[in-house]
Amino acid sequence: MRLRLVKQGTNFDFFKRWKMWLGISGLLMVIGFGSYLLQGLNYGIDFRGGTTVRTQSEQPVNVAGYRQALEPLGLGDISITEVFDPGFAANQNVAMIRIQAQDGDEAVTVETITSVQDALRGSIPDITFTATESVGPKVSGELIQTAVIAVVLAIGAVLIYIWLRFEWQFALGAVAALVHDVILTIGIFSELQIKFDLAIIAALLTIVGYSLNDTVVVFDRVRENLRKYKKRPLSEVLNVSINETLSRTFMTSVTTLLALIALFVLGGDVIRGFVFAMIWGVIVGTYSSIFVASSILLYLGVKRDWSKPDGNAGTQFANIDA
Repeated sequence: MRLRLVKQGTNFDFFKRWKMWLGISGLLMVIGFGSYLLQGLNYGIDFRGGTTVRTQSEQPVNVAGYRQALEPLGLGDISITEVFDPGFAANQNVAMIRIQAQDGDEAVTVETITSVQDALRGSIPDITFTATESVGPKVSGELIQTAVIAVVLAIGAVLIYIWLRFEWQFALGAVAALVHDVILTIGIFSELQIKFDLAIIAALLTIVGYSLNDTVVVFDRVRENLRKYKKRPLSEVLNVSINETLSRTFMTSVTTLLALIALFVLGGDVIRGFVFAMIWGVIVGTYSSIFVASSILLYLGVKRDWSKPDGNAGTQFANIDA
């Protein structure tokens, strides 16, 4: 007995109110972008600057204990992670403590670092501090610039790939869906003021890949059905294609969400922001591949006479495997 999340032979009309779906998506993008402009992002240490302290002790690293020892200092954003390395001895327990620069300071002061070391020594007597590194505001600014370039280049590469594989209308639909996903993800991080660091940039790039995969699956079926149903309206062909791939889309999304929710609940504070971004990205990515990318394609229209090659159609590389 096979599990089916979507009943076989479904015939949902996804484009009955396609203008409404595009309007809702546009409104959410405006809200997200407006939130970013008004209150910005809650940048983490990677983007605001700070200091990383590397510790070592014979006692196992207790992240909760470390955090409890540092809480009275009121240092704000502190990230504590245990470092694992196969070359470590059995009694060599290493942790990385990242302290965010305080408001008005360009870096964590020597007095602050000393107070952190004293607080940890009071809780872990045999602790030693093997390295201390600082990230200044200049480096943080360069990281922000590099992160923006990475996301833009990823979306640009997607535009070229889809243009070569399908046609320019498909490319614009796919890129519109990716921009939609990225803006909504940044918007919710701005609205909820969740810490935004390099791990979230990695999540954004992963979301771009996930959403693109969903969109390409739908577009592949659309291209097949455009050849199969030459007389049917484009909206009907899109509906048939989405319904035929709906079971695969939901199965992929649900299984991915099950793993992500488990990580969100059990993974701890270190990866919670990354996992939240991934959960949100899977949801909006699934939505955008159905309602945004396909609605843009419906609005732009697409070549229907496949018997005559079009040199400007951009399909000369249509047989490239995804």
